[in-house]
Amino acid sequence: MEYRGYIDTHVHTDNSPDGHFSATHLCEKALEKGLRAVAFTDHCEVDVFYGEGYDRRVRQAYFEVMKAREVFTGDLLVLEGIELAQPAYEPETAKKIIDAFPYDYVIGSIHNLRNKDDFYYMPTFEGLDIDALMREYLNEEKIMCEWGGFDSLAHLTYPLRYFFARSQIIVDMDRYKKEVDEILALLIEKDKALEINSAGLRQPLCKLSPERDIIKRYRDMGGKLITLGSDAHFDRDLGAGLDVAAEAAYEYGFRSSVIYQNRQPVEIPLYSSEA
Repeated sequence: MEYRGYIDTHVHTDNSPDGHFSATHLCEKALEKGLRAVAFTDHCEVDVFYGEGYDRRVRQAYFEVMKAREVFTGDLLVLEGIELAQPAYEPETAKKIIDAFPYDYVIGSIHNLRNKDDFYYMPTFEGLDIDALMREYLNEEKIMCEWGGFDSLAHLTYPLRYFFARSQIIVDMDRYKKEVDEILALLIEKDKALEINSAGLRQPLCKLSPERDIIKRYRDMGGKLITLGSDAHFDRDLGAGLDVAAEAAYEYGFRSSVIYQNRQPVEIPLYSSEA
């Protein structure tokens, strides 16, 4: 079977603090790599929206992606998205952000616990209560899913990347089956997608996020909607690992992923025989 999923639904431009390239440059590279579509989903950290200048970043990102969309019409499907992080911490602000522009696609994510640093910026996890951190993190994921103002839940096991990269700590997600099942059940109830994020394959942990057991569990519970995203912050990472993500999805019974246009899911077959 030929892999057909050359669609990356999680890409960051230089309008994200940790992004490095313009939307136009990334579109050029996406074409070189054979991608059919790309969704730009620059960071918007809701809990520090005004304090850290995301109000300006979001406007700039939107208009630069719109310009890229015009330039590449007919060659590449360019989708206007946003990664809305910690939205349930400030739900009124989150609603204003979403309502400000006609986005195609909204990712929901959590990068930090309330009043704490992003896991990415924490230099070590030695001496910390990892179990307590995980339970607090998963509870915040549940609260965000109950809020439900997003389209796809990004990198459900986000902290695991940094637990391992910074302190070589491996977390057994079987310990949190109840909490994870509650999150997955909310996604299914609210018709939200589960993202299979391939960024972890490029990091020391070398795993998809969420892990394969959780992808299988989502399917077994009746989950139908998945998105595939590289979480690229560099042009070299566009589309990276999406073939592995697609293989995992197919193994557990998915035959298509979705993209979002005007906040509505559109199915895309994973492989040519499923067309």
